[in-house]
Amino acid sequence: MATFNDLEDNLKKFMINEQSDAHNIRTANIHKYNNLKIWMDLSKYQQPHFFVRVSISEAVFALNDCVKLNGGLGYEERFVYKWFGRVGTKEKLLDLWKTAATERGTAENKKDNNSNI
Repeated sequence: MATFNDLEDNLKKFMINEQSDAHNIRTANIHKYNNLKIWMDLSKYQQPHFFVRVSISEAVFALNDCVKLNGGLGYEERFVYKWFGRVGTKEKLLDLWKTAATERGTAENKKDNNSNI
C-alpha cells in the first residue's frame, strides 16, 4: 500500500519531469518542491479529498473527480490535475482515505468507550 510520502515523491518527480521540456527550465526552482506535502483531514471535509501544499500555496481536491474544493496552487495546479489522471493515482489516494477513515473510526470508538467508564 502506498503512503503519503510515496505519493508526495511521485507528484514531485512528475512536476519536475513535466517542466523538463519547458523553455524556461533554467529558471525553474525545483527545490521548492522539497516542501511538497499531501494529506487528508477528515475533520475539515467529510467527502473524500486530499490536500496539496507547494511552498506557501495550498489547495484541497475531491477524490472522485479532482475538482478543487478550496484554495489554489497557481501554476502548479495543472500538474496536480495531470498527475491525478495517471493510472493508479486515484486508487492509491482512495486506499489512504479508507485507511484514514478506519483509523478515525477506531479512535472515536476508543474515545467513546473511555468516556463511558
